[in-house]
Order: sequence, then C-alpha cells, then structure tokens
Amino acid sequence: MSTFIAAFVMLLLFFLLMSIGYIVKKKAVEGSCGGLGVLGIEKACDCDDPCDKRKRRMEKEQARNELLNQNRII
Repeated sequence: MSTFIAAFVMLLLFFLLMSIGYIVKKKAVEGSCGGLGVLGIEKACDCDDPCDKRKRRMEKEQARNELLNQNRII
C-alpha cells in the first residue's frame, strides 16, 4: 500500500510541476517528434473533404494571414 501511495504522490508532484511550467512559460506541452506535421499531413482525418468546423477554421486562418500580409510594415 505504501508503494501505491508513493507512486500516487509522485504522479501528483509531476502534474504540479508540469502545470507550473505551463503557467510560467505560457507554452503547451508538445511532443518531441512534431507529430503529423513532420509527415506532411495537415489533417488527422483521412477524408478528402474537411468537415464544416475545419473549413471555418481554415477560412479564418486564411483571412488572418491576408490581413497580416496587408498590414505588414516590412
């Protein structure tokens, strides 16, 4: 039983340290390999036509990029 308690305390300590790191750096936890982006896959699903939610996000991203390019100083 003491092993279980020790493991549980270590796990809680680990989560506490990770949350402090997130709060301080304002950066999300991410993998070391880069995920699907390294493989050239832009979306996680295998469908040819993205869902409506993804289409809206892509449109919003494109509009943002166009606005940033219009207002670029350099």
